[in-house]
Amino acid sequence: MSDLLVFGRTGQVARELQHLASAQALDLRGLGRDSADLARPGACAAAIQAHRPRAVINAAAYTAVDRAEDDEALATAINGAAPAEMAVACAALNIPLVHISTDYVFPGTGHSPWAPGDMTAPANAYGRSKSTGEEGIRASRATHAILRTAWVFSAHGANFVKAMLRLSETRDQISVVDDQIGGPTPARAIAAACLSIAQQLQDDEQKTGTYHFSGAPDASWCTFARAIFAAAGRPTRVQGIPTNAYPTPAVRPLNSRLDCGATTAVFGLPRPNWQAGLRDCLADLGTLK
Repeated sequence: MSDLLVFGRTGQVARELQHLASAQALDLRGLGRDSADLARPGACAAAIQAHRPRAVINAAAYTAVDRAEDDEALATAINGAAPAEMAVACAALNIPLVHISTDYVFPGTGHSPWAPGDMTAPANAYGRSKSTGEEGIRASRATHAILRTAWVFSAHGANFVKAMLRLSETRDQISVVDDQIGGPTPARAIAAACLSIAQQLQDDEQKTGTYHFSGAPDASWCTFARAIFAAAGRPTRVQGIPTNAYPTPAVRPLNSRLDCGATTAVFGLPRPNWQAGLRDCLADLGTLK
């Protein structure tokens, strides 16, 4: 029996979970696609039954937001059916599940931060697939925490920070949308939150529910880009543009603000400061000024 079973091995949060588990001497087993393919949801339940951990963290997902518009069936299998199967298996073994979700389950309208209990209305296929997963987890009656987050970044994988650094190597100026607002969130902080929540759910199943966790303070992508270049000492200028000047196959939410108050009240986890997380990320990449 392992302490923690993590679905995902190479993603941003999964990599940080492995790093933190090693530092804390936790018995964590990460499953990649070779041993648990989320496109075959039954394989997830089988893995949980085989390993019989003390808790499960789902850090795997179909995250190609634009591609999901033409591949919604696969996105829904991975983001919808697989988490539901995990939850059913966790309920049968009476162990908690921590599942990472997204602000994309909301329509992205308005200006107020979305609260966990607000009505969901995804504006794209990716958001619909993630909403389906949330519904399946709740229906399972497993002890769980659905942790919605946004704008994840780290030194691993593909993300906005690494994309901006790459563009700054060949461009003196770039255009970045300035009317989408959210909280950039360090993957390392999400991983630490998942570990804490998993332990707390083992001790108190009454903490089951849906929660939000995103970086503070809220900012636009344009503001985030400028902060990246300033911290990395890059002279690249950033021009703010509206979302409609940068069309994408999937509709992007203008309002990705998340009300994280319940996460702090229930689990004692404050919103992470993304500027500090950015400096850590750039230090990991060897690009901090």
